[in-house]
Amino acid sequence: MSATSLTALARTSDPQTLLRRFLALDAVVTGANGLAYLAVSGPLGRLLGVESALLLALGAFLTVYAGAVALLASRARPAGLPVRAVIEANLAWTVLSLVALTLWLSPTTAGAVWTVLQALTVAGFAGLQYAALRIRQGSSD
Repeated sequence: MSATSLTALARTSDPQTLLRRFLALDAVVTGANGLAYLAVSGPLGRLLGVESALLLALGAFLTVYAGAVALLASRARPAGLPVRAVIEANLAWTVLSLVALTLWLSPTTAGAVWTVLQALTVAGFAGLQYAALRIRQGSSD
């Protein structure tokens, strides 16, 4: 994705704001997902074919993770190392989701589709954040 298309997507050409917006979007979506897992783990577990205890644990983790990403996004200039950690965590989540789907989970069709879609979404966040970080690094040279 080019710098021009990224800035159009984020509606800013400021490299700091670009990165912060993609981090904030990640935090909002991840937080909403985590809160949903916490609030309605029983019905979601039945729909997705996943144990509600697993959804509760994932919900707690995702809510805390989203808070950390939101805190990072709130910084005027998010430090590169924590941003890279978020990118790598997102990539790890993507891989682990697909591995779990293949090797451990036996979800419903809705659960399998959900797992793939959320993995792709998280990979998309990682890609946007990586590109925004690269643009920021290029602008500071």
